[in-house]
Parts: sequence; C-alpha cells; structure tokens
Amino acid sequence: MEVDMSLSRKRRKELKRLRGSAEELWGNQQAVLEHANSVAREASRQLGNLTREEVVPRVRDGYQTYVRPGIDTARVVAKRAGDTAERTVGGFLGSLLSVGDIANDTRVRRAIERVNPRAVVVEQKKGPGVGTILAIGAGVVVAAGVAYAVWQTFRADDELWVADDEPESPAAS
Repeated sequence: MEVDMSLSRKRRKELKRLRGSAEELWGNQQAVLEHANSVAREASRQLGNLTREEVVPRVRDGYQTYVRPGIDTARVVAKRAGDTAERTVGGFLGSLLSVGDIANDTRVRRAIERVNPRAVVVEQKKGPGVGTILAIGAGVVVAAGVAYAVWQTFRADDELWVADDEPESPAAS
C-alpha cells in the first residue's frame, strides 16, 4: 500500500499504529481459530470414544435383552405352528386319501355290487373335489394361525418393557 505524501507525519504514525493493531488482531484471530479447531478435534475424538465405550454396548445389550428373545420366540412359535399344521393337514389328507383308496378298491366294489348292483356308480371327476376344497381351506386356516402367532409375538406389550431400575417404595423398606 502506497501512502500519499501529502499526509502529515502524525497521520502516517497513526496509520502505521493502526496497521500494527490490525495485524496483531489478525494473528490473534488465527490463534483463536487454531485453538477452536483443536478443541473440535478433541471433542470429536471423545465423542467417538464415548460412542464406542457406552452407546454401542447399551444398544447391543438392549438388542440382546429385548429384541432377540422376541425374534427367537417368533421363530419357535412359527416352527411349532408349521409342524402342527404339517401333522394336522398330513393326517387329514392321509385319512381322506385312504378313504378314497378304500372306495376304489375292487373288493369293496364287488361287495357293494353283491348287496345292490346299482349302488356303485363311478363318476368321472369334473373339477376340484371336496378333498381339494378341504385341503385349500385347511391351508388357509394354517396360514392364518401362523400369521396370528407372529402378530402376537411382535405386538407391543407394555408389560414387556419394565424398567430395570425401579425405585423401592417406602412401604417395602
């Protein structure tokens, strides 16, 4: 910056002093910014440590305590429901098929023909029979049962969320 020569000596001194003050202020501001950056880095590091040492274990414990048992219970309930449905539907279909086999057995037909020759009339299937409809109905009932069991497992239940650190009542002490 070039100073005009028409300035008085006093003004030049004042300008020089003002320039020095401005440079000192600039230096102080740089030092404050460096210190603020240092504090921010340390705060970030401490926050990472706190998260790693306090928050993550609490979240992990909460998951293990509250979420995982519900998932495990749902898995067991769904497996039991599936096993029960498989046994029930399998037994039902097995009984139904064995009745059908007995009806189609030639010895049974001959015995019925001896009693009443017109009684045995074998019809050709024209569409889904009663067995098919019953099997579909049983499948729908089983699917609804599994869905209900899963819903019961995952529904919000206020009794499940009891605080671990409940204060003692005055009557208890």
